[in-house]
Amino acid sequence: MRLDKYLKVSRLIKRRTVANEAADSGRVLLNGKEAKPSANVKPGDIIEIVFGTKTVKVEVLAIADTSKKEEAKELFRYI
Repeated sequence: MRLDKYLKVSRLIKRRTVANEAADSGRVLLNGKEAKPSANVKPGDIIEIVFGTKTVKVEVLAIADTSKKEEAKELFRYI
């Protein structure tokens, strides 16, 4: 699954366009490297997102095309 879509489905970032812009500006790392919005995400990957002074680091547990608000938390684990 594309990185920008995963960030939206997992609700780590609310909108896909915002996820796209964050990845383009180099604020999203996938397994320690800067990632493009089209990068492929699979279970076991580590995603790091920089929001200003705050950094969020998560491990991908599952991939889903869509998810409800309650189910979105099961797609990743905070590190």
